[in-house]
Amino acid sequence: MGSPADEFHLFDTTLRDGAQREGISYSVTDKLAVARLLDELGVGFIEGGWPGAMPKDTEFFARARTELSLRHAQLVAFGSTRKAGVAVADDKQVRALLDAQTGTVCLVAKADVRHVERALRTTREENLAMIADSVRYLTEHGRRVFLDCEHFFDGYRYDPDYGLSVVRTALDAGADVVVLCDTNGGGLPSSVYRTVSELRGKLGGEPRLGMHAQNDTACAVANTIAAVEAGAMHVQGTANGYGERPGNADIFAVIGNLTTKLGRQVLPDGCLETMVRVSHAIAEIANIAPDTHQAYVGASAFAHKAGLHASAIKVDPDLYNHVDPAIVGNDMRILVTEMAGRASVELKSRELGLDLTGHPEVLSAVTEQVKRREAEGWSYEAADASFELLVRGELADTPVTAFTLESYRVIVEHREDGAVVSEATVKVRVRGERVIATGEGNGPVNALDAALRAALVRHYPHLSTVDLLDYKVRILEGSHGTGAVTRVLVDSGDEQRGWTTVGVHENVVEASWRALVDALTYGVRATAPAPVPATR
Repeated sequence: MGSPADEFHLFDTTLRDGAQREGISYSVTDKLAVARLLDELGVGFIEGGWPGAMPKDTEFFARARTELSLRHAQLVAFGSTRKAGVAVADDKQVRALLDAQTGTVCLVAKADVRHVERALRTTREENLAMIADSVRYLTEHGRRVFLDCEHFFDGYRYDPDYGLSVVRTALDAGADVVVLCDTNGGGLPSSVYRTVSELRGKLGGEPRLGMHAQNDTACAVANTIAAVEAGAMHVQGTANGYGERPGNADIFAVIGNLTTKLGRQVLPDGCLETMVRVSHAIAEIANIAPDTHQAYVGASAFAHKAGLHASAIKVDPDLYNHVDPAIVGNDMRILVTEMAGRASVELKSRELGLDLTGHPEVLSAVTEQVKRREAEGWSYEAADASFELLVRGELADTPVTAFTLESYRVIVEHREDGAVVSEATVKVRVRGERVIATGEGNGPVNALDAALRAALVRHYPHLSTVDLLDYKVRILEGSHGTGAVTRVLVDSGDEQRGWTTVGVHENVVEASWRALVDALTYGVRATAPAPVPATR
């Protein structure tokens, strides 16, 4: 008997169906990199594309034979059944599937009689012959065959007898799995469960059925789980739910649900905790920002904001987490906002390495400061570094100021040749020394950053390795015009870590300055973290 992963098929189609998402265009090198990541995740099958139809996919399979060394997954070539009226041995697309030299092939066939007659413009009988001939030909050539029944659920509702005949024909011809596809993505979990259960009853025995769900009703993951609960033993999905229109079933959510909710070991030991890393790495290759609110793997998947939740989490984290975040490689986070109570502040401080147990006066002071500042427009839920500096500022013997400001000035010059140059001058006191420094940049914030860094780097050499990575400006809701309150978030980092700081003011330059001050002050602290001192 095989392992659980052998018995239950986890089939990833990120490189084929997922690549149809608007805005994604993988190079062959990208596809090879994604395949390696999916193999690390431990999926059983990786659908690499359509050789013969897509030159890039043909090249992918050729390079994969020498450049990929997969530990867990098998590569799968995708293609269609033979064309109507063409002998299977003469069909170039079928031949290209053999030339890809993969042990497994996934064929797509029409399962909706309306598509057979209107799109393929052939007969019901010829479509069934196309399926039987293609499956039998490939299995005779040593290939394991999965058959995707395109538009199955729509077709089954329209003509259940023909849908049944498509599935039965494929199984009788030797298909290892027949995959039921909700190609238009219009299904709901109840109808998927009912259809899969009914189909299994009509087929008899233990037919190996699979599920491929599109996400047009936002039910792709739920529909996939419903199919499994009805007896499906093969599920298809894509990394982060990529795919055309609203996308496909998110393979990470499917894995999370199958593993933690249904108790199915669909990944090899030690692979489940790679989910977050693999998800984010594939997003980077696709050049798409990771979805922070994605189930299981999103940065906010286990982030708690309300003070009531935090109070319970302080007693027992399991009370508000549906699973242990570490199981999937994620972390629980406490967000500090105007909703924060003392428990939120205490838990967040502990998360940052500052244990406030036994310091109720500091806890109260920080909680009140957070609520007051949030009312003024500050936001600490995305600015952990600024929050840490705020907490440390309430602690005795914990200097958080790397310098004191005397003044700063910024000049923006638009020259006759159209060039725009920004120059900043800062006057600060650093460790008792008055320092004046200037800097230029492509904008006032960039110039201020350069000038302040120049003023500080002699006393704090590590700042030469700190970079300003991102800069976001938001005009706060409820304010109008150029005099509105502005919130600035600055992302900074060095070779080891990154951090985010916040600044708020009516003047965008001053808001930026405040965020920059926190960014570089935190950068100074990052070189030698101090233990939590006694309170005032």
